[in-house]
Amino acid sequence: MNPQPDFALRMRAIHKRFPGVQALSGASFDLRPGEIHALVGENGAGKSTLIKILSGVLSADSGSIELLGQPVTFGSPAEARRAGISTIFQEFTLIPSLSVTANLFLGREQTRGILIDIAEERRNAMVILDRLGVSIDVDAPTSQLAVAVQQMVEIGRALAGQSRILVMDEPTAALSPQEVQRLFSILRELAAQGVGTLFISHRLDEVISVADRITVIRDGITVDSRATREYDRRTLIQQMVGRPIEQEYPKTQTTFGEISLEVVNLTAGNVRDVSFSAREGEIVGLAGLMGSGRTEVVRLIFGADSAESGVITLAGRRVKIKCPGDAVASGICLLTEDRKKEGLVLHASIRDNFALPSLAQWSRLGFINQVEENRRFETHVLKLNIRISSPDQHAEDLSGGNQQKLLVARWLEKDSSVIMFDEPTRGIDVGAKHEMYLLIGELAARGKTIIMVSSELLELLGICDRILVMRRGRLAGEITDVRHSSQEDVMAMAV
Repeated sequence: MNPQPDFALRMRAIHKRFPGVQALSGASFDLRPGEIHALVGENGAGKSTLIKILSGVLSADSGSIELLGQPVTFGSPAEARRAGISTIFQEFTLIPSLSVTANLFLGREQTRGILIDIAEERRNAMVILDRLGVSIDVDAPTSQLAVAVQQMVEIGRALAGQSRILVMDEPTAALSPQEVQRLFSILRELAAQGVGTLFISHRLDEVISVADRITVIRDGITVDSRATREYDRRTLIQQMVGRPIEQEYPKTQTTFGEISLEVVNLTAGNVRDVSFSAREGEIVGLAGLMGSGRTEVVRLIFGADSAESGVITLAGRRVKIKCPGDAVASGICLLTEDRKKEGLVLHASIRDNFALPSLAQWSRLGFINQVEENRRFETHVLKLNIRISSPDQHAEDLSGGNQQKLLVARWLEKDSSVIMFDEPTRGIDVGAKHEMYLLIGELAARGKTIIMVSSELLELLGICDRILVMRRGRLAGEITDVRHSSQEDVMAMAV
């Protein structure tokens, strides 16, 4: 009988170069059977490239991969799946027009003879989603699902594969704390069955909570790997960014002005009679579980969805907002939860994305004043430290943090008085998060009113002046003494 290998997976000295970029410079990683092993690093460190090589999406220039002690190479994702590796990528791979069931079993269809056994797939789909604590119509197209629910379907697809190795790239980015804990329980169940999990996340509290080991990658090189208990949060951050960050959640002290935004009895769909106000220079957080109505509230204020009733007042003046154009004209802007789908035109240039809402003010007789457009664009790039190679670079080629800054630049140019952020740090690394927190604080110091939706309770507690907690479409409570409150205090209201 052959002995069980010590490692389910070993990747050694992996190199990968793209035109003009050395993505990996000898990175290494290993995974034991039944282990949850976190891979952390800043955006651009090489994490996604490493897992794409493991998953057969890319091929390495050099280096080796061993699976259960045997050397392997994968020429396609299908080969990796057949070898027992299931991957959940950061960017969703669901087919929007297909049903939840069809997506769950895509490429692994359950058949009876030569026909797909649709009834059996539906039954198994309901079992998988029930295990994840998700109650949805398994026949619904995934295009109709919220981002967080789509993420759970992606996770369900991996669980359906009965894999020996599970690779998860930012699986919790759109999930609430309750859903995250459910997912972690499942990962521990799988670990007890010998399944190894490679777990990537920018949420360090989650990494420390769930991982048995942590490997840090920086600039394409593995710089550290040790048991989670040997790390403290500050050391882990320093290893990731290569420098100390003294304050993870920087808080700018501001003096509040007059009431800038007031919402009275806002109602639509599952949102019922929501009322609150926010002052100039104030950062107000919106917390709650998935489906609590957080995102729905900011979308209603922005006019992205239609309200049934309610009154919105700006600086004491009642405004009628029937569409986003009305909101922008009134001085309200929204950085959406899904910046790639609803915020950016990914195949357009960075400069064109910046200019979209402001073209009218730079145009005369149908011609755009490109000199003024370029001048304003360059001003904001410098002010916000947006890292670009060229104004003509496509928006899709920017890192998550720089995409968020680009959207902020767009609305600063419109001189919006109320800036609403929906999951502003979703999918961006700890260094970019720090820059985003500083930027939000700077906006508040300039008298902007900030409304911030986030699933990360630590960041709400870290940078907000007040937190409004949603539950089942209504305001369940308010936390005013943020400095002396905890995640448990927020969750107590949320559930």
